Amino acid sequence: MPRINPLPLAETPYNVQMAYTAHSTRYNARITNMKATLGRSLVAFEVYMSWYPLYEQIKTFIGKRPACLFAYTVSAGSNCQFCSAYFRKIMIDNDQVPEELEYAGNEQLLIDFGNAIALNQGRIPDELFSQVTGLYTPQQVVELVAFAGQMIASSVFNNVMETEIDEYLSSYAQ
Repeated sequence: MPRINPLPLAETPYNVQMAYTAHSTRYNARITNMKATLGRSLVAFEVYMSWYPLYEQIKTFIGKRPACLFAYTVSAGSNCQFCSAYFRKIMIDNDQVPEELEYAGNEQLLIDFGNAIALNQGRIPDELFSQVTGLYTPQQVVELVAFAGQMIASSVFNNVMETEIDEYLSSYAQ
């Protein structure tokens, strides 16, 4: 049971409804239980939804699948059932079973980087950081780390609030 319930649409202020509409239209995204809980504060909703442009940005230089794997790894490392289910759904819907994946190219490095960020509170071994900076520009590394930070923030929010996993995601939760 969530600690704070999602804001029912009937009680949602007009400015938040407009933010929901803009978000849903721009990203073809649902208003999940997390988003409806964040909707209790427009500024909180807007800050957390800045995750989307970062996700779109990292996909441009690491690719769609590696971006999903990176996000899933950070979510799982942050012990967030809600976020992990979201990314498991994306992978499974693309015929990729997370536990059976074989990694290509730089995917293993990105998984190692995401794990290190999530599990070590951002304390990355120099050798791992050097491998990442050897492949990506400073701007790209900043964007990867900022995205991981957004994932961790989302995980913390969902874990603290005990956000209920949406019905459409429940079969993807572990």
